[in-house]
Order: sequence, then structure tokens, then C-alpha cells
Amino acid sequence: MDFARRQRDPTRHMVGIGIVILVHVIVIYGLVTGLARKAVEVIKKPLNATIVEEIKAPPPPPPPPKKIEIPKTPPPPQPYVPPPDIPVPTMPSEPVIAAISPTPPPAPPVIAPPAPPPPPPAKPAVKINPRPISATPPDYPSEAQRKEIEGSVVAHVFVDENGNVTDVKIIEAKPPKVMRYFEQAAKEALKQWKFAPTGEKFIGEIEVDFKLQ
Repeated sequence: MDFARRQRDPTRHMVGIGIVILVHVIVIYGLVTGLARKAVEVIKKPLNATIVEEIKAPPPPPPPPKKIEIPKTPPPPQPYVPPPDIPVPTMPSEPVIAAISPTPPPAPPVIAPPAPPPPPPAKPAVKINPRPISATPPDYPSEAQRKEIEGSVVAHVFVDENGNVTDVKIIEAKPPKVMRYFEQAAKEALKQWKFAPTGEKFIGEIEVDFKLQ
């Protein structure tokens, strides 16, 4: 069938007319039922534009730390261990019976000697014939005066720091036989003597003469 004949076919024209009628029917139904008004309201609604932010990719992870390679040192050489010495077996010797020596007696305990006594205190210095600041002459014993006995005595006079006489000792008599006549009189007189204070104790050696006038 050629092209002109197909154009003049009445069946083809009927199908096209039917499609046009169907489209018009649909449009009229929409106007009647309000579908067209709803479509216009949908078109009139404002359009909301949503800005979608660009999703940023996470930063790349930091590079792993570099491993520091420590140079491997060779192990120290093992010291040479000589093989153990195998002891040579020795023949058992006959037991020797040692002589039992007697146990010496225990030494006596050592007793420490007693501690020496403390040294005696230093004696004051002895001054020969110290000069007093006041001196009382001795009384001549009456018995020696009646018998006309003369002589002298040597005495040690103990003097304190203030110059006071604290004690008197007769150490010698000239001649020795006159000791009993002049000892007491010399002591009583020397105890009343006074010396200049020196701040130190001393011993004065004084000779007292007994002469008849």
C-alpha cells in the first residue's frame, strides 16, 4: 500500500478524532470538578528553596610517626667456660687417732687495780717573813721571864684571800728546849696579825724572837 492510499484510509481518521474528543472531555471534567482550581493553588504557593550545604570531607588523618630504627648491636660473645675438672679418686687413708690433750684450767679473772686517789690540792705558796699591815707583839711568858730563858720560834701562818690569819703552826724552836715556853704565846700573837689582801691564799713563814730587856 503506498503512502497516498494510507492517508485516505477512513479508519486512521477516526482514531485521531476519538483522541481529540477524549482530551476535551477530560479538560471539561476537570473544570467542573475543581481540579483545575487546585492545580492553580498549587502553582500559586511560594516555593521554598532549601540551600543544602556542601558536606565537607573530614581532614585526612595525620601521617603515622616515623619509626626510628635502632641499630641492632650484636650480642656480646659468650665467655669461654672450661669443662669442669673431674677429681681424681683418692684412696681412703687409715683413720688417725689424735692424742687428746688435757684442757687447760680457765685463767683466773683479772681484777682491775683500784683507781689512784685524786691528787691532793696544791698547797699555797710559802712566803718568808711577809710584812704585815698590823702586828701584835707576843707577851713574854712569866715562867720563861722568871727563869731568864730566851729563844725564838718559827711559825707557819695561814693567810686567806682577804689577808686574815686563819691558822698558826709552830714548826721549829731555837733552841729546841724552849718550845714549851714560847709556843702558846707566839700562836696567840700571830693570830691577831693582819696582811694586805692579795686575792690568793698563802703561807707566811715568820720567826718570833723572845728577848729579855
